[in-house]
Amino acid sequence: MGAAGAPQTRPVSSPLITRSGFQWFFAGQLVSLLGNAMAPVALAFAVLDASKNTTASGDLGIVLAANMVPLLGFLLVGGAVADRVSRRTVLVVSNLGCGITQGAVAAVLLADAYDLTALAALAFANGVLMAFTTPALRGIVPELVEPDRLRQANALLGSARNAAKIVGPSLSGVLVVAVGGGPAIAFDALSFLVAAGCLTRLPRLTTPAPAKATSILADVREGWTTFRSIPWVWQVALAFCVVNLVNTGTWQILGPELTRQLSSEAAWGLVLSARGAGMLVMSTLMYRFATRYLLRWGSVLSALGALPLIALGTGAGVSWLVVAAFVGGLGSSAAAISWETSLQEHVPSESLSRVSAYDALLSYVAIPFGQLSVGPATEAFGGSAVATGAGIVFAVAVLLPLASASVRRLPHEVSRAG
Repeated sequence: MGAAGAPQTRPVSSPLITRSGFQWFFAGQLVSLLGNAMAPVALAFAVLDASKNTTASGDLGIVLAANMVPLLGFLLVGGAVADRVSRRTVLVVSNLGCGITQGAVAAVLLADAYDLTALAALAFANGVLMAFTTPALRGIVPELVEPDRLRQANALLGSARNAAKIVGPSLSGVLVVAVGGGPAIAFDALSFLVAAGCLTRLPRLTTPAPAKATSILADVREGWTTFRSIPWVWQVALAFCVVNLVNTGTWQILGPELTRQLSSEAAWGLVLSARGAGMLVMSTLMYRFATRYLLRWGSVLSALGALPLIALGTGAGVSWLVVAAFVGGLGSSAAAISWETSLQEHVPSESLSRVSAYDALLSYVAIPFGQLSVGPATEAFGGSAVATGAGIVFAVAVLLPLASASVRRLPHEVSRAG
């Protein structure tokens, strides 16, 4: 073994040890993630085509907002419910519900019966269901694998997620061109139903806490107390709230325009593919290699995610931008896996979904504010300066928590195998 805290490069060769049911969970997630990756492209073109009027983009904005608002509004309730009852049950019900709502959206589009109110209502229902799904997903993984295998489990799930992000949009685009958006959304609906079927095969591992006299609201407040009482949790969560504030909008809005100025629209697709490839490579590596202080190294590597923004802002050539995107993808994937694993290892199971809900809320709520601020900031300072500044803030934000000993010294249970 090397110096304390240094990454261990000894590969773990034994297969993932499961308590019970992880294979079924992984299979369901693989299908569901592919469907979710396909849905945004399909929905966007389906609404734009079906609305058949000059307010098409406005209609799409309404549908997307109708989905995001309830997700934010019910996320904390979803976390409280997932800590109070069986997470398996929560996930089965929410996936069935999402399958029904997405199936209804597909039916509306396939029947050529476009109705904005109906689509917005279905998007709202889907957003509510996803608010219950997100916290339960993070909370159920420790119930399915041994504690020293959490990193490997999250690496496998990360690989599936990243592969779906690469394959899903392209596959959806082909389907939209060939048969329209309705069938692609129908596939998403089917993926939720398949996931629900896989989840029913999981054992009933969660033992709900004894019935409480407290309300859901009291559970939400208790979750906040737990969240803010663990320094490394709120410090890293706040750091990534800042990252989402400066990164998401800048990357989504300025990225295509600045890349086109460097080369062409096609170059942006290459950049996105390189980033996705980097994320997939790192999630694969994270399965094989371990470190004594996972959160520390995840925080260090996450700073690499700032490189694409800095490359955009400084006007580096397309070749350098593609390399930066790949390296940034490596860092983003390492950060996500180390964070998931650290939460699952160290946050008490009875509070994990609620703590995860607060973490997710901080992440999600920052995104629209960041997106809205990009335009005014660009007008005031120029696109290149905004991208460069965003990259610098990104790097500082993710490295700052390392000043805390609770982040630097948080131990990781390295697998005994190998």
